[in-house]
Amino acid sequence: MAADAIVSAVLEKLTSIALDEIEKEVRLVINVRREVDKLRSNFRAIKAILEDAERQQLEKGKVNVRDWLDKLKGVSYDIDNALDEWRTAILKSELEPEPKVCSFVPSPSYCFNRGKLLLKTAHKIQALNERLDVIANERERYGFKVLNSEKPKRDETTSFIDVAEVMGRVEDKERIVNMLLNKGRNEEIGSKLQMISLVGIGGIGKTTLARLAFNNEEVKSHFDAKIWLCVSDTFNEMKIAKDILKFVIGNADKDVIEFVVEKMDKLRGAITEKEKLRDAIERLDKLEDVLQYLKTSIEGKKFLLVLDDVWTEEYGKWDQLKHLLLSNGSQGSKILVTTRKEGVARVMGCELFEVGQLSEEEGWSLFSEIAFFGRSSDDRRNLEEIGRKIANKCKGLPLALKTLGGLLRLKKDIIGWQTVLESEVWKLREAEEGLFHPLMFSYFDLPPHLKQCFSYCAIFPKDYVIEKKMLIELWMAQGFLKGTQDMEMVGENNFNDLSMRFLFQDFEMDKNGSIIKCKMHDMVHDFAMFLTRGECLTMGSSSSIQCSNGKTRHLFLMMQTEETTAIQTCTENLHTLLIESNGRNPISHIELLKLFDKLKCLRILKCSDSRIKKCPKQIGKLIHLRHLDLSKNEKLKELPEAVCDLHNLLILDISGCYRLKRLPHRMGNLINLLHLRNERTALEFMPKGLEKLTSLKTLNVFVVTHKGAALSDLGNLNHLCGTLIIGGLGSVRDQREVEKAQLQNKKGITNLTLISDPNVFPMSQANKPLSIVFEALKPPSGLETLEFPLGKLPSLKSLRVDGMRKVKKVGVEFLGIEMSLSPSSSSVVAFPNLKTLWFSRMQEWEEWEEWDFGSKGEIMPCLSSLAIDDCPKLKKLPNYILRNTTLQQLSIYDSSDALTSNLLNEDYRPHVSCIANMDVEGEKVGHTNPIVWPSPSWTTPLTNLKKILIMDCHVEHFPPLGKLPSLESLMVAWMWKVKKVGVEFLGIEMSLSTSSSSVVAFPNLKTLKFDDMEEWEEWEEWDYGSRGEIMPRLRKKKKKEAIFRLFVIFSFFMIL
Repeated sequence: MAADAIVSAVLEKLTSIALDEIEKEVRLVINVRREVDKLRSNFRAIKAILEDAERQQLEKGKVNVRDWLDKLKGVSYDIDNALDEWRTAILKSELEPEPKVCSFVPSPSYCFNRGKLLLKTAHKIQALNERLDVIANERERYGFKVLNSEKPKRDETTSFIDVAEVMGRVEDKERIVNMLLNKGRNEEIGSKLQMISLVGIGGIGKTTLARLAFNNEEVKSHFDAKIWLCVSDTFNEMKIAKDILKFVIGNADKDVIEFVVEKMDKLRGAITEKEKLRDAIERLDKLEDVLQYLKTSIEGKKFLLVLDDVWTEEYGKWDQLKHLLLSNGSQGSKILVTTRKEGVARVMGCELFEVGQLSEEEGWSLFSEIAFFGRSSDDRRNLEEIGRKIANKCKGLPLALKTLGGLLRLKKDIIGWQTVLESEVWKLREAEEGLFHPLMFSYFDLPPHLKQCFSYCAIFPKDYVIEKKMLIELWMAQGFLKGTQDMEMVGENNFNDLSMRFLFQDFEMDKNGSIIKCKMHDMVHDFAMFLTRGECLTMGSSSSIQCSNGKTRHLFLMMQTEETTAIQTCTENLHTLLIESNGRNPISHIELLKLFDKLKCLRILKCSDSRIKKCPKQIGKLIHLRHLDLSKNEKLKELPEAVCDLHNLLILDISGCYRLKRLPHRMGNLINLLHLRNERTALEFMPKGLEKLTSLKTLNVFVVTHKGAALSDLGNLNHLCGTLIIGGLGSVRDQREVEKAQLQNKKGITNLTLISDPNVFPMSQANKPLSIVFEALKPPSGLETLEFPLGKLPSLKSLRVDGMRKVKKVGVEFLGIEMSLSPSSSSVVAFPNLKTLWFSRMQEWEEWEEWDFGSKGEIMPCLSSLAIDDCPKLKKLPNYILRNTTLQQLSIYDSSDALTSNLLNEDYRPHVSCIANMDVEGEKVGHTNPIVWPSPSWTTPLTNLKKILIMDCHVEHFPPLGKLPSLESLMVAWMWKVKKVGVEFLGIEMSLSTSSSSVVAFPNLKTLKFDDMEEWEEWEEWDYGSRGEIMPRLRKKKKKEAIFRLFVIFSFFMIL
């Protein structure tokens, strides 16, 4: 970790300690303020020369400077811990009010304990000051200078430059692809298992070339199985064999999986899915077993295996696996190896492919595309000469060219470019023989907080897929994110800054184009490791490396075997402990006790999926803890009350703890908590006091109980965002409690689920509380999904859903039913008394999900009126609505023309015969899918239709409405494309034979209205003669008025 980053962080904390806090809390301790001032003064003096010290440590023979920086970092960490203890003590005293002997006299024991604690802290600060004095005095002997290098202003844009990976490598890529496909090679060589090795120095583009070939479409179709493995420093034959087996099995045919499972006798019966099979493979502990199953799985298959970043030159570690692959793969199989060492390729028996440097022009093309991004042509001309000189110093290394290009893109004038060209960094010989020079420029150009964020990434293993959200939260927990903005927004900006400098790569995007995952180039990772020099460390459980020297502060522990002895190597100085177990290696209660007793400085503890059964109460000793991840520990049943003593906690993750039923009573003490991830638990009780957690952003599940949390406790939690599930609504007391929850103020909530299940959350008076909630519910405006079992409301008669602008699907949860009903399920009725249903202003609603109870239930058996208003994307109604025999009024306003057309489709005819009133208004905007009236037979089943309103439909002629036998009222308005009302409107044929029987058009029509038909020119004549009548019930004295009078019709209708 950068010394100036740590010193800057500590100095900021010292500066931020308000004088009134010191006066109030530490006046019992003599000279404390003087000691704090002295600390601040020393740090300011040291900070001024730190950049020069960090540069000098890279020079050959400057080991003493490195040692001096290590001592400075050590005392800085200790001071940070002491200050954190101090502030935690103050916070604790505020949260736990002092006991009093009487109403106004504090307890003597309380004053004594508080004074004792503050005195202890003061003594620590005094001792640390003495250590810092020694370090400060030693700086004189090294002659450090004050460097006044101005840091660039952060670039406003966060866009990323899309640089073609194949630039300058077209021919190389084609050659490798041809080698993999045996093009241009004789049959004898091509038929054997061929091993190819891409050899070249770090950053030359070996992995990029391998990836381009691996993802080539021709290559994809040529091989039966393709496997990509990153090997890195340690060649672990067991791990590689298991990883190959998982890749092959994961894509195998069902019969192959069954065969392998059958061979694994001890696992028989437990494996039913590929994921379970992969877990079973991980539990195999003998190499012979793994190789046996691998042999069975690859036999007869043509495979491509890429082993990226191989370092070992020990033939014995590779021989057994190589023999198996050679003997069992199908003809044409290939192994592609990337390595920096030619000796590796020769030991493995590979055909060498040397990856060379880019030519001068290729290098300039790559560099200039990045460095000149967004610049004017004048800037390009002015900077080209100096730019070419800088690009030539990168010696054709793509990584170096991209990194320096990303740096110089931020330098707005020629002075910044000249500084890079003439920098002393080019002369540093310790920086991996010059390979790190371009990365050094980017690193030294970073402000201290970004140096911290970057170097911390050395904690991850090579080729590790880093989740951006997790990384930002780790930075946050370590205190790296400063500023007046929201911390996570600061972290997002930091991530973007580092990405624009090409310190991250291989981005994975979500559907909105935002980065969610990334990796670090192995050279960039090596550089981060070079900077931290053991301060950040990755260890396997079987690793011989130990962190017992006290220098390691951040540890990523990979539990690869059943042994957990590696946990014992953790030292008391650790600030981060990330344990990756994947459920294979349980951490015992005793081991946790040892950890908690030892790791008093810990800020981050991740024990996810570690088969923890019980969390010891000693966890309360970890007072510095900011991030606690106990997720996926399926056997964990409770959290100790001591968790509530972790007053600095920002993140608590207990998701996937399926047996966890209760949260501790004093959860309200965790006032700094930002994220409480508690989905996929068995929570039945949440304590009172959660209303104090006003900074909370994530609360996946909130359970209302009579003796615990009330719904109104959500009232002040207005920073909540994402998903919120509220359970136990049966315990809601009255409508005021719902209103106090202030759900409408939680703008960040996108998914809201409301549950009141008597089998899960006990409730009184059946579904009465659901009615209370529903009547008072005001959902947030940004809601995208609302799951509410409205169908369970037994007395609901009228329902209007309005303004849910982001909802895309109305699913079966709307009905309040389970996704599947067993044959033994009793009969179910959804919306048993609902009569009126209206959806309006739901602009993104696309799907209304079908559901069929069969003989086991009914849906809306009393529904008489349905209105769809301003739902332009909905194209179809479910059959359970249209087959409803009670539906009398169907109204479609300002919605999709496709919906209207589908309503009139022949497929719906059997379902609409009971409708008495129908209103159809076309879509006002767009008109992309004009209504197509069906054949004249459409009107045949509508025997009960008495009233119809047709408005704003984009058609040129009318349907055969005259055939509707019961129609009494017809209103037509705003049909702006209609020029002629023809005889088809009457529903009769153009000619009637002499034998035709008497015909009546509109036999029961009493009211006819036309309004605002601007293009209507002709109403076609027709005379039945003696063989029929037209509108016989239209009152004769009113007939003329009815036809020609214009009525004012409003576009908004209320369903009564």
